[in-house]
Amino acid sequence: MTNSKIKFKPVSPQIEALVREHGSQPQAVLEMLVELQTQHGILTREMLDDVARLLELPAARVYGIASFYSMLEVAETAQSFAMSKIRVCDGPVCWLCGGDVTSIGDAVRAEHPDWKVERTSCLGLCDRAPAVLVDNEQAGPVLAEKVSAILAGENVKSIDYSLPRPGEVRVTLAHAGKVDPDSLESALSVGAYQGLQAALKRTYEEVISEVENSNLNGRGGAGFPAGRKWRFVAAAARTPKFVVCNADESEPLIFKDRVLIDTNPHQILEGMAIAAYAVGASSGYIYIRGEYVSQAQRLERAIEQAERSGWLGENIAGSSFSFQVHIHRGAGAYICGEETALLESLEGKRGEPRVRPPYPPTSGYRNLPTLVNNVESFAAVPHILQRGANWYKNLSDNSAGGTKLYMLLGHVNRPGLFEAPFGLTLRQIINDFGGGLRPGSKFHFALCGGAAGTIVDESLLDTPIDYASAGKGISLGAGAFLVCDERVSPVAMLRELMHFFAVESCGKCTPCREGTRRAYDLLVCLAEGGGRPGDLEELARLASVMQAASFCGLGQSVHLPVTSALRHFENEFAAGIRS
Repeated sequence: MTNSKIKFKPVSPQIEALVREHGSQPQAVLEMLVELQTQHGILTREMLDDVARLLELPAARVYGIASFYSMLEVAETAQSFAMSKIRVCDGPVCWLCGGDVTSIGDAVRAEHPDWKVERTSCLGLCDRAPAVLVDNEQAGPVLAEKVSAILAGENVKSIDYSLPRPGEVRVTLAHAGKVDPDSLESALSVGAYQGLQAALKRTYEEVISEVENSNLNGRGGAGFPAGRKWRFVAAAARTPKFVVCNADESEPLIFKDRVLIDTNPHQILEGMAIAAYAVGASSGYIYIRGEYVSQAQRLERAIEQAERSGWLGENIAGSSFSFQVHIHRGAGAYICGEETALLESLEGKRGEPRVRPPYPPTSGYRNLPTLVNNVESFAAVPHILQRGANWYKNLSDNSAGGTKLYMLLGHVNRPGLFEAPFGLTLRQIINDFGGGLRPGSKFHFALCGGAAGTIVDESLLDTPIDYASAGKGISLGAGAFLVCDERVSPVAMLRELMHFFAVESCGKCTPCREGTRRAYDLLVCLAEGGGRPGDLEELARLASVMQAASFCGLGQSVHLPVTSALRHFENEFAAGIRS
């Protein structure tokens, strides 16, 4: 026994100031770690220990958070810090477009031996594939022979979506290119915050009913009726309530939310404010993926401008309604697109999904009633309040109201983004909006809906696509379509998809953690012609088990691309089995 006291090293004054700046709140730990890494280039164990001590958290918990997110890097000392870093996307779209982590890495190191090169999952820059992040600068397309230009700062501008394509019906993109996204005055000149003014003249019930009558479905992929979700939150008895905008756009093929933020951020803030008024919330958060640094900065500027002008903050537009919006940056985790994992991350934890029920409308952020919608959903709301539910609903002949943002990629003449009503067929998407297949290309298959979508053959080219079409074999999902010609193997494409899911699985549940890895290993062998008898049956069984037993939507949805690809291209999969 001894009476001697444990003596700790003094805490870094810089970390002490950082913790004070965040109010010594444990839920802000992820934001603190992101800021520390921005300042120092790396996180050391000593930094993590200091943060844990000041927040009175177990050191293991802080280390667990830091090691969960792919953009955070932990080392024993700061000596391993590289001055600059380039993250090379190895997602399926970048792979299809010729991106290669090894060759790009070799080209970078040939010019800058001290730079660090690492692979990363989808960057949300699929319209600029192959894409990279040079430190935090978004760039692409980049191949090995173009690395010098990229490092010199060329080819870093976003694609211009200001000109509509023939046949487009624009609502959320109506002012793209017509307003300066960094100017509130410019936004006001085209009607910004008029929808909020209209909402403030109505009762909460009237606002919710207007959204319900518009047939607005959530645009994140699941398609749950937005008004119904709002009503659940409004009916919850406990307070305070929160509104959360899901801007963690991390699924391959998906980049629409980035475009909305970059073209008209005020319509997103306005939509959140209308929702907050309707459900009785006074605080909101935009959870934006860590790779979207410039987009987060744009939203921060827009929030500051709106607060100065009385469109956010206290007593909005002279009313008794107050609403504060905060930006929360993620740090690299696809799973945080799942709403309960997002809420865990927002609370400063590892982004692992929660058990449901209870659901966020009754037990969300800080276990309080929380409305979670995605960027595209909120962006549509001001237009509904300004012009009416019937106008919005009648934009589409389909039962789903309004318009949808579509992302079209692959072997078409005009890839990119457009806005149109629901019910388009894949043939219309390719020919009418994509300018048809590239010269010399013949349609082979398309991945529809996103990475967690369906792989379809030509038999489904003329099936109208909406939230119900998944039952017919073709998914809408978030509205993304990757078109591949006869040079692309569906086996290889499924291999790349499974690599993404295996890397991005949070590891919480065994079916997803082990199932995605095993499926990837099987597909590697099949793509190389080294498959064994029984592999296809095992692949199908894995998909079924993951669908039935995975904890959240990541593992559950893996069965969609697997089972659809096996159904339509069984012969090509069978050809990969060794005779």
